[in-house]
Amino acid sequence: MTNPADDDSAGRSIWTRPERGARGPAPTHSRDEIAAAAVELADADGLGAVSMRAVAGALGMAAASLYRHLSSRDDLLDLMVDRCVGELRPYPADDGSWQDRFLLLARRQLALYQRHPWLPDAIARRTVPGPNTLAHFDACLRLLRPVKAGVVAKFEAIAMVTGVVSLFAGSAAAAGTLTFDHVDLATYPHLAAAFAEPPSAAPGGDLFERTLRSLLTGLLTTDPT
Repeated sequence: MTNPADDDSAGRSIWTRPERGARGPAPTHSRDEIAAAAVELADADGLGAVSMRAVAGALGMAAASLYRHLSSRDDLLDLMVDRCVGELRPYPADDGSWQDRFLLLARRQLALYQRHPWLPDAIARRTVPGPNTLAHFDACLRLLRPVKAGVVAKFEAIAMVTGVVSLFAGSAAAAGTLTFDHVDLATYPHLAAAFAEPPSAAPGGDLFERTLRSLLTGLLTTDPT
């Protein structure tokens, strides 16, 4: 269903359309208000709880009225993602090493995903980035400016860091779900040998930091020759 106030909206990104169409009644809520209501629903009950009807109900309006603002649920998800990515501001300043600055931004991204566990799934959709998402990519490239690597390598690094952040956010949510207690390891010799070894100290440093520093070093500073 397209916006009845703007007949040429079909197929156009939400970011290329004005908030108010050339015809029809004025919208009763801003896009940011709509996105905020949708984010609240997703935070409480997951992404599956977010529908045009549910968001309209949260705003005290009829579902059909929401189509004066948006063309589809995809528009709604795009608004939600961009609103949440805006929480990463302010971006790290240009002081310290580039790895330290990038790691700080990655930690903020991890905290963002932990606040909004549904966000990685929403980001994984094929979508057109909004202004906050574009600002995030711009900040990443600014932080990587001292690195003597090509643009493709830098975008690969940004994508891989985002993937690792998503993995850590999901792992934190699932912590404690795997246990070997009361399991007979007799037929699993390598597991049995591993558990039979004397306890050893864990590697130094935070696993998140060690992983990202190794990843960034390997992708951006290691000479492939």
